[in-house]
Amino acid sequence: MSETPIFLDTGRPPVPDIVVPRGVTPFFMPGRPVRGRLLRLGPLADALLTRHENHDAVTRLAGKALALTAALATALKFKGTFSIQAKGDGPVNLLLADCTDQGTLRGYARADAEKLEQLLAGADAPTDADLLGHGYLAFTVDQGPETERHQGIVSIEGPSMNEMALHYFETSEQLQCTLHLACARTAAGWRAAGLILERIAIGGEANLAMTEAEQEESWRAATLLAATITDDELLDDALAPERLLYRLFHTEGVAVDRPRALAYGCRCSRAKLAGILEGFTPAELDEMSTGHDIVMTCEFCNFDFRFPRVDLRGQPDPAGLS
Repeated sequence: MSETPIFLDTGRPPVPDIVVPRGVTPFFMPGRPVRGRLLRLGPLADALLTRHENHDAVTRLAGKALALTAALATALKFKGTFSIQAKGDGPVNLLLADCTDQGTLRGYARADAEKLEQLLAGADAPTDADLLGHGYLAFTVDQGPETERHQGIVSIEGPSMNEMALHYFETSEQLQCTLHLACARTAAGWRAAGLILERIAIGGEANLAMTEAEQEESWRAATLLAATITDDELLDDALAPERLLYRLFHTEGVAVDRPRALAYGCRCSRAKLAGILEGFTPAELDEMSTGHDIVMTCEFCNFDFRFPRVDLRGQPDPAGLS
């Protein structure tokens, strides 16, 4: 047992220390109203997704959520955390992924075993919508307690995570984009990836010298080319991002920007969880105790933290009962 006071104990669970230097490859089409990002989580996907022993269908859904979160977070200018949360009445009643401005990524999916068994009995390959059911999808930027959170919420619409995200863009952001997400178990382990294209507004950042009709045709051509990508290409570690982008868009012209790293990003620690526990009253802490300890589980890294009850004082009961 550590002799360090728990409020100073920054001990972390034994989780992987993984950085993917070229996790995000931004790109654009010179002189055309198109920009995008290619996401490859590589071995980071396997490290994140294997923290929980889920059915493959649930793991694939979680992997696509991680890829989508990284794809969107790395396009924003913020300091803090960007998250995607899906809550529904299906077997996967909670899906959560978040990414910091530094590119640290984490996520998990919580499934109801009984509902999942019933679904799989009638569907060998359930869709993302089958797994989530009816509910909502929330996109949130949290820059800390001193700033107001920015959040967009839409109903879950469409059979796949692709369509669900596009529904958000169409209804909340009025942004034209196309998206392809993929996640699968490969010979090298779980892999997750994504390709997102966005149309730049007329008169926008590139000062495009094109008519509106020419921009429309250029965007249409880019989306048609993007639609030819396969899951195998997205998830192939041996296929370099630049080579894949050239393969897709060389007829239109494509330029690659500076890549961004992605990393394993669970931020749990004993000190942080102890701070949460110290917010309860002694009576509430007693109720949480199992034997002589209180056990808190980090859902992201699936690790149990044990705190001796005697080390926790708690807050005075406002009713004066403790």
